[in-house]
Amino acid sequence: MDHAADAHRTDLMTITRFVLNEQSKYPESRGDFSILLNHIVLGCKFVCSVVNKAGLAKIIGLAGETNVQGEEQKKLDVLSNEVFIKALVSSGRTCILVSEEDEEATFVEPSRRGRYCVVFDPLDGSSNIDCGVSIGTIFGIYMVKDDHEPTLDDVLQPGKNMLAAGYCMYGSSCTFVLSTGTGVNGFTLDPSLGEFILTHPDIKIPKKGKIYSVNEGNVRNWDGPTAKYVEKCKFPQDGSSAKSLRYIGSVLYEVFPMSFLMEQAGGQAFTGKQRALDLLPTKIHERSPIFLGSYDEVEEIKALYAAEEKKA
Repeated sequence: MDHAADAHRTDLMTITRFVLNEQSKYPESRGDFSILLNHIVLGCKFVCSVVNKAGLAKIIGLAGETNVQGEEQKKLDVLSNEVFIKALVSSGRTCILVSEEDEEATFVEPSRRGRYCVVFDPLDGSSNIDCGVSIGTIFGIYMVKDDHEPTLDDVLQPGKNMLAAGYCMYGSSCTFVLSTGTGVNGFTLDPSLGEFILTHPDIKIPKKGKIYSVNEGNVRNWDGPTAKYVEKCKFPQDGSSAKSLRYIGSVLYEVFPMSFLMEQAGGQAFTGKQRALDLLPTKIHERSPIFLGSYDEVEEIKALYAAEEKKA
């Protein structure tokens, strides 16, 4: 990429322009989805600004409560959650909101209700902000049929039913990655313009990877196939080079949104038993193991699980 030339470009593809271009492909579209995405983007810009000033504003400490996953809530988590709830409700396009920070789903009042459900983690990994590590927001969007009053069942759908998913990562730069079901595109926030600019069009994952990422502190809890695959990454038997390990315990995954992005970019997502996007949740904060990665790497993991089943 020619960064010097990019600095002088005037025909910039902003995320708003990108979404409107996508909308124009659907003549029946009323623009509701574009409005919703704009409110999500606005929430991300706000959180990015807050994250950058967190130390100065003294909002890094603990808020004194725990979320539904048993994690102590940072002040930033609580603030970010409020920002996204208000941004999504004020869009007038949502009916149900599910946040990792709230035990119960939020049902939008009828006068401000739309036809979309949004599931999100407002600030994943905020415990790492003191270390200067990247943190981020993860979200997924479902549509509710117009013919009934919204219920929790409208959210308890397989991930394959999502209309869109994405994440925004707050680090040395602010990056917004989005898929609306036709590939994956990455945008970077230009602070001077206050706009997300398309910088990584049509992101693709290589068929095989050179890096593996895992929390080895949990090794004693791994099943056989997981342990075998990690061992193979470290000590390959086919003469190939060992894979490098990179691991940061933030912006890891919320199973459906990250699986959606992974498949759209040419990779796979597997739970150890099935395709992750086929999983049917029974409660809003259900947890699942997940393997996310290059297509061929996940095929290897599937083969290890199949071999384990044959033994049984």
